[in-house]
Amino acid sequence: MNATEFKRHGKEMVDYIIHYLQTVEHRRVTPDVKPGYMRKLLPSKAPEKPERWESIFSDIERVIMPGITHWQHPRFHAYFPAGNAYPSILGDMLSDAIGCIGFSWAASPACTELETIVLDWVGRMIGLPRHLLSLSDGARGGGVIQGSASECILVSLLAARTEAMRKLKCLHPDIDEYVLLSKLVAYCSTQTHSSAEKAGRIAYVRMRLLPTDDKGSLRGKTVDEAMKRDKKNGLIPIYVCGTLGTTASCAFDNLKEIGYVCIKNNTWFHVDAAYAGSAFICPEFRYLLEGIEYVTSLNINPNKWMLVNFDCSLMWIKDRSLLINAFDVDPVYLRHENAGVAIDYRHWGIPLSRRFRSLKIWFVVRSYGVDGLRKYIRNHVKLAKKFEALVLTDSRFEVIGDVVMGLVCFRLKGRNALTENLVKTINASGRIHITPASLGDMYIIRFALCHEHACEADVVIAWKIIVEITDDLLNVSDVTSHCHGGARHATPSASRFIPSRVMSGAQQAESSSLELEKKMNIFPWKFQLSRFAGLACASLSCRRRSKKSQIVPKPSFV
Repeated sequence: MNATEFKRHGKEMVDYIIHYLQTVEHRRVTPDVKPGYMRKLLPSKAPEKPERWESIFSDIERVIMPGITHWQHPRFHAYFPAGNAYPSILGDMLSDAIGCIGFSWAASPACTELETIVLDWVGRMIGLPRHLLSLSDGARGGGVIQGSASECILVSLLAARTEAMRKLKCLHPDIDEYVLLSKLVAYCSTQTHSSAEKAGRIAYVRMRLLPTDDKGSLRGKTVDEAMKRDKKNGLIPIYVCGTLGTTASCAFDNLKEIGYVCIKNNTWFHVDAAYAGSAFICPEFRYLLEGIEYVTSLNINPNKWMLVNFDCSLMWIKDRSLLINAFDVDPVYLRHENAGVAIDYRHWGIPLSRRFRSLKIWFVVRSYGVDGLRKYIRNHVKLAKKFEALVLTDSRFEVIGDVVMGLVCFRLKGRNALTENLVKTINASGRIHITPASLGDMYIIRFALCHEHACEADVVIAWKIIVEITDDLLNVSDVTSHCHGGARHATPSASRFIPSRVMSGAQQAESSSLELEKKMNIFPWKFQLSRFAGLACASLSCRRRSKKSQIVPKPSFV
């Protein structure tokens, strides 16, 4: 493909992308395919001769789109948001075109320097202390872009292990390193993302999963008691991973309490704020950062809730030398005359090669402004409150925990099988997409606000779909019209939630729940695709999806 062809086909691709994003709501949210579907559509061997681009391009709809889960669909309410604002897409385009590999300042000065500046920008936007920033006076800390929150947790644990082993070898020079390594222990909560447990396996550091309080929060007393027990048994605490906005229920650990325990025990304190961290650009949420001054390192994911494309996880550390000591490998062919003066991010993490990821952050922050990003996050929070209110109008359901950010957790009253089968039926319908989670003994539904331009109509439609599928399975729509007001579930008690039989509510709701379970077990896939067209039409008045341009006509090649 030459420059002229690239120019023509590039415009075609931009048209295709715009058309896809502006009409994605007319597609099924989740794919209706089975594992291995693509093998039937593609040859078993790569082509020996070049193919025409037109043939390649036509295979997007034929081969790729049938197997896509549409994360940018207005009915996608699973997991957390996946940012892909137009300025971010343009940033990745330019990064790919420049094609630099920014492992050191010398490899591409702009790549390194923009990353440093942008990380300070975002750090100030979310209210981080000055000692975590790179360009503040006398700073020893700073920020770096990693690939994911999982990578940030692993990097911080490896650095904590390196620092702990260095100190232990000084104190016990005659003891074998492997003996010392076997005594190291780290801590997180039962609600911490599974990547912390995986990091422990990779780093060969045992990871203790500690119980939370009745709000899903890890408390300092719990950590302190666990450390005391381990020390008594000859183990050495080196690391704690706290969370601001847990994946299952968006709970918040108590940073101040845990931080005090970590300072007392000379233990690394990392905080994973992958989802909720972006919300701290809004001052009203910064009360959740109380105790941030005790943190050794912190990460947030702008690719979740700041409209930036994956991959883009931002990590800050109070002392950059802790990372450099762990990851500095300096062969001659990577050295340059400005080493020691300029930052070389290859010493701040696992990979050597690094993409120019700061471009997309720079483009997004400048295009929206901090005020525009605040409006986006506040809209999601407002809509989550709206969805919570809708759930509370139906006494067959209960809301689990507090709705603080853009996530609502709820369930059908009664046995877990009710909620589990409801989730399966809803997702099988392809009308909306949600994900479940487990909180203690409870199986719950997570409803996340994900679409950039989500509006109240989206929330109302999603709730109508949930209610309709429940009604169809129950076949008691006449009964539900007499239900009055929902019941909020008492927040779960420390690490073991109240058994569901205690929370079954009014006798009528319990009877309906038992009938629902019976019907769902017999006919789990019976009601899957009803009323979609009508609901889709109802949402068109809210499909204000982009004020940037009018709907682009469907390209001729689609």
